[in-house]
Amino acid sequence: MTTLTLAQAQTIVTATLAKGREMGLKPICVAVLDRGGHLIVLQREDGASNLRPQIAMAKASGALGLGVSSRTIGEMAAERPTFVASLASLTGAEIIPAAGGLLIKVGDELVGAVGVTGDTSDNDEACAAAGIAAAGL
Repeated sequence: MTTLTLAQAQTIVTATLAKGREMGLKPICVAVLDRGGHLIVLQREDGASNLRPQIAMAKASGALGLGVSSRTIGEMAAERPTFVASLASLTGAEIIPAAGGLLIKVGDELVGAVGVTGDTSDNDEACAAAGIAAAGL
């Protein structure tokens, strides 16, 4: 079983934040969770609002919990709002149905998820993808 290392998580965070600066985005926050939903690394840029850590973790947690990106969860919420709204009460975990939460895989093996928030959801997702790519995952 492959695990997501601290070094890989730090690379993801560093590259995610760098992508946000390259794109000229608002201050962002990024969270990297292991496959069990445990926080490995979280960084919030100066000026990012105070709920950003919880939102970033919820995007990543939702992706892990359902095995799909948080963008897909957002699409599911549009089609089946009652279902998606009820998920948090089942697990106690927060879920944000908006782009910015991506699964992290090594080959076909799920090793974790990253959640990004602070700008538009599309931009958040672009930063998350850049972070994962920078780690070679």
